[in-house]
Amino acid sequence: MRAVDIITKKRDKAELTRQEIEFFVQGFTRGEIPDYQVSALAMAILLNGMTPRETTDLTLAMAYSGQVLDLSKVVDIAVDKHSSGGVGDKTSLVVLPIAAACGLKVGKMSGHGLGFSGGTLDKMESIPGYRSDLSTDEFLAQLREVGIVLTGQTLDLAPADGKLYALRDVTGTVQSTPLIASSIMSKKIAAGAQAIVLDVKVGLGAFMQTLDEGRQLAEMMVSIGELAGRKTVALLSDMNQPLGHAVGNALEVTEAIETLRGGGPEDFRGHCLHVAAHMLVLGGRATDLSEGRQLAEWALIENHAIEEFRTLVKAQGGDPAYVDDPSRFGVARYVEVAEAPSSGWLAQVHARIVGEAAVGLGAGRARKGDPIDHAVGFLIHNKVGDRIEKGQPLFSIYANDKKRLEIARETVLQAHRLTVKQANPLPLFYN
Repeated sequence: MRAVDIITKKRDKAELTRQEIEFFVQGFTRGEIPDYQVSALAMAILLNGMTPRETTDLTLAMAYSGQVLDLSKVVDIAVDKHSSGGVGDKTSLVVLPIAAACGLKVGKMSGHGLGFSGGTLDKMESIPGYRSDLSTDEFLAQLREVGIVLTGQTLDLAPADGKLYALRDVTGTVQSTPLIASSIMSKKIAAGAQAIVLDVKVGLGAFMQTLDEGRQLAEMMVSIGELAGRKTVALLSDMNQPLGHAVGNALEVTEAIETLRGGGPEDFRGHCLHVAAHMLVLGGRATDLSEGRQLAEWALIENHAIEEFRTLVKAQGGDPAYVDDPSRFGVARYVEVAEAPSSGWLAQVHARIVGEAAVGLGAGRARKGDPIDHAVGFLIHNKVGDRIEKGQPLFSIYANDKKRLEIARETVLQAHRLTVKQANPLPLFYN
């Protein structure tokens, strides 16, 4: 079997066999197939696509390119969730403690942010002392003894995916739906997931900008999950405007804590309850979504979810005093409120522009390895569909650099669009 023959076969729109896909992935992982041949195959896949069976075989080949965790000795069922990323998306910080409070053991491996989409680990690392680099043994021990874990992915899990993604990023092949789906699902399977809730973001601040693109990705990942023997559910959620109000690491942790205490923005709270309900159904803790949502609301109202979050922070070396009193995070050097220049109906808060402006303040990374300023970001005070009066606060800026603040103010003002006609609110989820 030769790599060039496999490339040629996919170039000519033929279907690859499982043996050909495994040969290619194994050869690439071992360094026997060079980058340029892998790049050629990735481009052929981008142009010609893959069948559901091919995509599943690619997913499993990447999942089994390294260590695959077996959580069956630790949990009766391992339920994981994945968000395709967005602006203000601090969902895991609320959903995982809710699920744990309702009796599920939840162990999640997340990532740092790159570009306008914030990273879950960057948010958690706002809490002094919090460790996001647990070893596999530490991950398993904490899941067994504490019942909730939120850490980074170890290098031993799906190494082929990491190598392939680095190539896709520089060869114009990131947009391939089969490659996106297999990348996401290979990591979930390698991390031991037996049931998976996929939160696929759609809109201006998401990787999949149209509903059709989002639906195609969701259907492909569900197909992979089912063919791989995993219970899988995909949700399509709106990411045209930031989720909640806070955008920026410590600001988002504070908002998550408020939500865990039963408050928080209405849209963010509703989003978390819906995702948590799906996790509880998949994990067998609820018979249907209605019961799942009631359980999730109970966990918030009775303060069980906030206690699980506190337990998580303490278990991973973080200072729980920040959970008890989020004002300990402190405030950025400069805080400024931007007011509406005119009256009207809020028709748009362009999520991607807001996310990129947060990166400009230092809340995210333009390049891998860039430092993070956990204190900076925005509070976006209004939602699409709201009536706005001239002089009303539109957003607050938290900055540690005056020049960056001025740039951010003008940028985020442009992200807000007011109209004379009444604008409809955006949905949380799409059918």
